[in-house]
Amino acid sequence: MTIVNADRAPYSPIISRPKLRWPNDARVALWVVPNIEHYEYLPLPQRARNPWPRTPHPDVLNYGIRDYGNRVGVWRMIDVLDKHGIKGTVSLNMANYVHYPEIFKACTEREWTILCHGLYNTRYHWYYSEEEERDAIKECVDIHGELMGTMLPGWFSPAVSFTLNTPDLVAEAGIKYYCDWYHDDQPLPLRTKHGPLVTVPYTMDLNDSVLSLKQHEGADFVTMIKDTFDTLYAEGAESGRVMCIALHPYIMGQPHRIAYLDEALSYILSHDGVWKAKGDEIADWYAEHCTEHYEAHLGETDR
Repeated sequence: MTIVNADRAPYSPIISRPKLRWPNDARVALWVVPNIEHYEYLPLPQRARNPWPRTPHPDVLNYGIRDYGNRVGVWRMIDVLDKHGIKGTVSLNMANYVHYPEIFKACTEREWTILCHGLYNTRYHWYYSEEEERDAIKECVDIHGELMGTMLPGWFSPAVSFTLNTPDLVAEAGIKYYCDWYHDDQPLPLRTKHGPLVTVPYTMDLNDSVLSLKQHEGADFVTMIKDTFDTLYAEGAESGRVMCIALHPYIMGQPHRIAYLDEALSYILSHDGVWKAKGDEIADWYAEHCTEHYEAHLGETDR
């Protein structure tokens, strides 16, 4: 079966879909996604962009900034999420848990779940052949199985470096949800050669990495989070919405920013009707309880 990439997600105006209901009739499913990554000190040669903009290697400046996240920033972030009773969905470079068993232990003790972000954030999938990408996904699935004893639940390509084959290969591997397509405020099925794959809305707007590149700071981030929540919360009274907050320990875990994360979460959780969810929980609920919504989006030809 050939799938034209634009046909993977048929157009579906949110105003005409069947109503989506979350557990306990929550208005908003909130999931917080710490990107706990590992950047190689001396990355392998890439067919796409150079992982480190400062050459020749090693790029101590950029490596050190990111290494700060694993040494310091992630622990501040864990404290804030613990304070608010939020279990993170870790956008994880799988090698991180191998390199840093202390981080692995802290996350698993808290029952955080994994959204695989590839093996390393310096190994892009751009220009991979189908077989190369299949092998890369399988390596991550195998590592997750060894560490967790379960199937890898979610996929988000490293540095968002997906290919035209990625959705098909993710579905083929048995992964149940996918986050390279952040094109909606509700989960939706994505068409693949191996059946529908649930997309769970990730974000590049409420993403500290993207905002830092635009020279926005913590106070700006809080304002955007509050404004986004207010809109989704109002709309969620009619049909449930998903709100993602994407974080990076080397950015939001800095001492001058961490208080803003606390402020933003305090504001959101001062409201009733917020489901503190993990990515796999959102995908599972949608697949199990939102059949009408799911089928309406796929259309007659896919039923």
